[in-house]
Amino acid sequence: MLTPRDVKTVADAKKIVEERQLTHVKVGLFDNDGVMRGKYMSKEKFFSSLDGGFAFCDVVLGWDSQDQLYENTDVTFTGWHTGYPDAPVRVLPESCRDIPFEPDMLLFLCEFDGKAAEICPRNTLARVLKKCDDLGFDAYAAFEYEFFMFNETPHSAREKNYRNLEPLSPGFFGYSMIRNSVHADIYQELLELGEKMDFPIEGIHTETGPGVLEAALAVDSAQAAADKAALFKTFTKVWAQRREMMATFMAKWSNDYPGQSGHIHMSLRHKDGSGSAFYDADQPMHMSKLQRHFIAGQQKLMPELLAMMAQTVNAYSRLIPGFWAPTDATWGCENRTTALRVIPGSDKSQRVEFRLGSADANPYIALAASLGAGLYGIEHQLEPDDMVTGNAYDQDHPPQLALPRSITEAAAALRNSEAASELFGSEFVQHYAASREWEAREHNKHITDWELQRYFEII
Repeated sequence: MLTPRDVKTVADAKKIVEERQLTHVKVGLFDNDGVMRGKYMSKEKFFSSLDGGFAFCDVVLGWDSQDQLYENTDVTFTGWHTGYPDAPVRVLPESCRDIPFEPDMLLFLCEFDGKAAEICPRNTLARVLKKCDDLGFDAYAAFEYEFFMFNETPHSAREKNYRNLEPLSPGFFGYSMIRNSVHADIYQELLELGEKMDFPIEGIHTETGPGVLEAALAVDSAQAAADKAALFKTFTKVWAQRREMMATFMAKWSNDYPGQSGHIHMSLRHKDGSGSAFYDADQPMHMSKLQRHFIAGQQKLMPELLAMMAQTVNAYSRLIPGFWAPTDATWGCENRTTALRVIPGSDKSQRVEFRLGSADANPYIALAASLGAGLYGIEHQLEPDDMVTGNAYDQDHPPQLALPRSITEAAAALRNSEAASELFGSEFVQHYAASREWEAREHNKHITDWELQRYFEII
């Protein structure tokens, strides 16, 4: 009997479905915002799709996280002007996974094909990985996510208008042994979910804030790491709601607490088997020349690519001094106040932590941006600015290291970035920048509580 991890080919995928005597399977893919879209598919249709692909309405590339169409924008790929046709999609047999909540049910990831592949998030990462391969490297990544847990349901949260929500636990107790022992059943269930669905969790602990957890996913090849990160976020929310709870990966849900990060650890290894491209035992911090170039590329392009890492209006509320989020494109050694943290280690562990991204970012797009920028630095043999020592928040930095302060500014920077078009394709850049401008316009349509409290009576 095959297990999901044994499935590598179309034939394997058909065999495991037959062995389990399934009439249907689940298929899904991820949109611009990292929201998983999918459906149940009959066995017959699934087998046909394995052989020749299937069609998925391209509206999922033409609407936002609330299913609102990108209207009155310069999105040209799809819209009323095209009639929202179907786009080709291919099934990824090697992505086969169990769904623990549904006995014997299988899940398969998919990605857009054909013209739609130019703006598909997963394919955008694949284009960066092709460049990585051409340069002679294998890329590895590991995602870390902070997320808040609430004793709420989607109905109760809406009834409360997302105010006065009850967190899983009160107080500020980072790394609390009391909390993870009292709620051991919750931790154990989430760890087991990660094992069963093949997004293993290397470590999990409480962070600073009521009901906030941080989970570190195990390192893997870059494409697999992004798949696992996207599935972790989706099915952590599924698991929580099945427990009459909610998990949120919103970048900053409260003014009272730090925002929620989506850090990415990255490293490169030589494809010829000669070891880490980042490690040099004879250099300070064990940092090789290639790692210096990589960090320089990340630093240089960070302002231009910020919209791919801070993807929502809310994400910019997190990027403020003193709340464990970087505010400039800085780097340092073992320095958590900088955007890039060099972590000295061995041939196996030498890496850089990209600390800018928030938990709400699409893992495929965030990794494509951070990895692509590093490869750009290697290609162009860039050198980083001076390393920051001490508190980066209290220091002045060169103007070119300043980051956009809103999604509108970030989208404009991305749209005008020649490097972005070179790395990700002009079709993706145009489409994605327009989608972020749409986010800003949607935000501007709404009156906030802050505005009412500030202006209603006095002005």
